[in-house]
Amino acid sequence: MKALHPTPSGAPVRVGARLRACRKAQGLTIEQVAAATGLTRGFLSRVERDETSPSVSTLVTLCQVLSLPVGSLFEDADTEVVRLTEAPKINMGGHDVIDRLITPRAQSKVQVLRSHLEPGANGGDDLYTINCDVEVLHVVSGKVTVEFTGGTQTLTAGDTLTFSGREPHNWRNPGPSPAEVLWTFVPAPWSGSR
Repeated sequence: MKALHPTPSGAPVRVGARLRACRKAQGLTIEQVAAATGLTRGFLSRVERDETSPSVSTLVTLCQVLSLPVGSLFEDADTEVVRLTEAPKINMGGHDVIDRLITPRAQSKVQVLRSHLEPGANGGDDLYTINCDVEVLHVVSGKVTVEFTGGTQTLTAGDTLTFSGREPHNWRNPGPSPAEVLWTFVPAPWSGSR
């Protein structure tokens, strides 16, 4: 059997958008990066638009100035699809509700649940908190009432409520029909490996 030699991909390596995003996230202008690296503004602009490829030494210099690991420029984007029909059911402690985790289990920055609330469904008997900085409730369909120590908010389809998960709260579906809602928690109050 004859050995097959690997062939390089015909697709160009695109690192410009990641370099630009990193520069902008740090509040740096092209002029500032040009001054720090000794490169011209025009060359850096072309690199960021992937119109030219920098040499390895130039790329290393750019990454040093941007405090960016060189290898991160070549990593694939971290994407994962979770199909609703395959999303794991989890128990958040509510009554007459089906909660599905629609973000990956290992995701620690954000967590999203899709919940089906039967008429009369609720989060339990008492106000509760969730260990997250921000909790967002979006009503896809139906009606949901959220109770806080200082009052209640009634949401209908299309409404979104944002609050601290550490604020004591509870919810219920007061309507005669089911409700579908999305809960978003930042950061994720819990995560685990698969």
